[in-house]
This record gives sequence, structure tokens and C-alpha cells, in this order.
Amino acid sequence: MKVTTTLFATVMLAGSSLAAPRSGLLDRMHARGALSRQSIPAEKNSILLKEGTDGSNVAYSKNWAGVVREKPPPSGTYTAVSATFTVPTPTATDNSNDMQAVSAWVGIDGDTYTDAILQTGIDAYIQNGEQSFDAWYEWYPNNAENFDLGLTAGDVIVAIVESSSPSEGVAIIKNESSGKSATQTLKAPSASATLAGQNAEWIVEDFNSGNTMVPLANFDRVDFFGAEAKADDGSSYGVKDASILDIQQNGDVKAHVEVSGNHEFTVVYQ
Repeated sequence: MKVTTTLFATVMLAGSSLAAPRSGLLDRMHARGALSRQSIPAEKNSILLKEGTDGSNVAYSKNWAGVVREKPPPSGTYTAVSATFTVPTPTATDNSNDMQAVSAWVGIDGDTYTDAILQTGIDAYIQNGEQSFDAWYEWYPNNAENFDLGLTAGDVIVAIVESSSPSEGVAIIKNESSGKSATQTLKAPSASATLAGQNAEWIVEDFNSGNTMVPLANFDRVDFFGAEAKADDGSSYGVKDASILDIQQNGDVKAHVEVSGNHEFTVVYQ
């Protein structure tokens, strides 16, 4: 993977603030039961995997819904992924008052290449009728770390990840509604967790806490705009001809993808 510097990451870096853990974040994490939040690679297997019936390249996953570019340019790699989306409003799917959540993010790798994921995004939680939100960055297999960036339902978010090498990258989140942003430089957690640049993705996820999936909240819909992936040769790609993933759990489709253009699509809660 060659070192690249893409324009959109350079622009976002200007005026952005470094991530810094604050007690407020720790308090909110403690209130949610000391949650260890982690994305994991797309869980697709012979039980869940099915071909779409509408002529599109659709498969079913247990935990991911969204769009994935599974094949990089010939002899090349994906080095940056970006999108704009709106923070969803989570609502409970039952009367248990247990924590439910949903995540929206952009990332590099984690679908056909599962050793690492460089990603950044947001989580929306509902518990006991109360909503809460976090922005975060992650280099899987490490757990996510929170940005100190205030969020609320309806905020417009720009999310960017960019790799400068297989073992180095940057995560950027900008809250367009508040005008605040945060940036974090990351390194691969181990020699076995470097990027391959084989996948570029824009995902709504039912994420994990430890070895357990957090129950998926009703998120209504997440609209992605300006979805773009960049390759190490400088070329750019949208979601056209990419693979689509719907979330299917226990035989039921929980989240469905509707593509409306080369750079726009929606994930709808079913």
C-alpha cells in the first residue's frame, strides 16, 4: 500500500481537534455498564448468506448493513473512505428497558479481509427511555475509543478514515451541525493487524460488547451522502457496482439497503 495524501482528509485536518478522554465520557460509559464497544468483521456464513432477488448484488449479514467495495482497483488498494450521514434517533424495540444501540461508520477492510479494520463513526443508544450518543474511532481488533465530541439525534456527521501505510492511518469526525471536529492518528495494534486495503465500506452495524452483540435499536433510517472511496492511484469510487449487505437475524431482515445514486444510499430499519 503506497503512502497517499488525499484532498478531503487534508482539508478536514485543518482546524480539527485531537481526541481527548474526558470524565463525562467515562461517566456515560459507566452508566451503560462499562461497555467495551467493538465492531467486528461482517459475519456472513452459509446460513445467513443469500443472493438478492431484485437483481442487485445483495447478501445477508448478522451484523452489517450497508455497502462494501470488495474488489480494489487492479493491483491497487483503497486508502481512504468518507461519507456524510445524519445521527439516527434510536427507539426501543420492546419494553425491557435493556440497552439497545446502533452504529453508523465508514471503514477500510473487514469484509473479505478480516485481519484489521480502520474505522470511525457514531453510536446511538436507548436505555430506560433515555437516548445517548458517542463518536468513536477504532483499529480492529482493538476496542473502540471515544472522541470527546458532543452529538445529538439529527446532527449531520462527516466521517473519514485514511491510511498512510498498512500500519498507520487517521480517523476524522466532524459534526457539521455544531461545527466541532476531532481527529485521531492510529497505528496497527500488532504486526498481524495491518491493513490490506481490500475493502472500502459504509456501514450500519449491530456491534459487540465483549463476545455479545448489543441488541439492535430501531434506528428508523440512516441516509449516507457523498459516499466516496479513494485508491492509492488517486482514483475515486462511489457505491455503484459495490456489494450490498442487509442485516438478517433469526431469519428476519432487520435492516435493508436502498441505493439511490453512485454516492447515496439509505439503510432502513425493518
